[in-house]
Amino acid sequence: MEYHNIYIEEENYLATITIDRPKKLNALNKATIEELHEAFKELDADENIKVVILTGSGEKAFVAGADISEFAHFSVKEGGKLAAKGQEMLFDFVANLSTPVIAAVNGFALGGGLELAMACHFRVASSNAKMGLPEVSLGVIPGYGGTQRLPELVGKGRAMEMIMTAGMISAEKALAYGLVNYIVEQEELLPLCEKLASKISNNSSVAISQAIKAVNAGYSFNTDGYAAEIEAFGACFGTDDFKEGTTAFLEKRKADFPGS
Repeated sequence: MEYHNIYIEEENYLATITIDRPKKLNALNKATIEELHEAFKELDADENIKVVILTGSGEKAFVAGADISEFAHFSVKEGGKLAAKGQEMLFDFVANLSTPVIAAVNGFALGGGLELAMACHFRVASSNAKMGLPEVSLGVIPGYGGTQRLPELVGKGRAMEMIMTAGMISAEKALAYGLVNYIVEQEELLPLCEKLASKISNNSSVAISQAIKAVNAGYSFNTDGYAAEIEAFGACFGTDDFKEGTTAFLEKRKADFPGS
């Protein structure tokens, strides 16, 4: 697929996806969502890629929201379809991707931008980052999973306050809330994400994909997370990575997983 709103850089085990709509502060429109879906699908199928970093172009914004001009005239039915399709195509797709995804939040992450960052497996922010869900100021609510993922990450009370006030929080507050794992200066953002990706890449990709599945199961309303963990734990025993990891441990050497 030819990409117009994003670009991908690959080096060894790592792929970096950059949303590239700087004049729109990298706002998500329909075309960008479709391109991101295809990019994540393509990279997840590539056995050589062990980690994906997602970021925005420039230093102002990760993603400053959705492109409101595309849906300002929508009906009730069209609005519901927009949220359902977006969640399935991108936000839930990223959250359940078997390849780890790190959000490098380089500036504003608002509305759909924060929802996209929260769909990633964890987040690192630049010191100038600002995060929020301002949808109620437009007469609507977050529709790409924000009302569910934000309480999971920061707690119900804080999520309610952020959503109802439509305000932005600083990177420092996001760190205190547990919304991001680290804050660094802008120039250190990608290097830190790459360092974390390197640590992840040393481990079993097969086990990591099972861990993602088990952790996510605990937040699913119709899944027993403990049962999912037992199933995923057992599945690991049938893999070459398990044989290599345990053999390496017993032989007191570093495990040599594929691609590590």
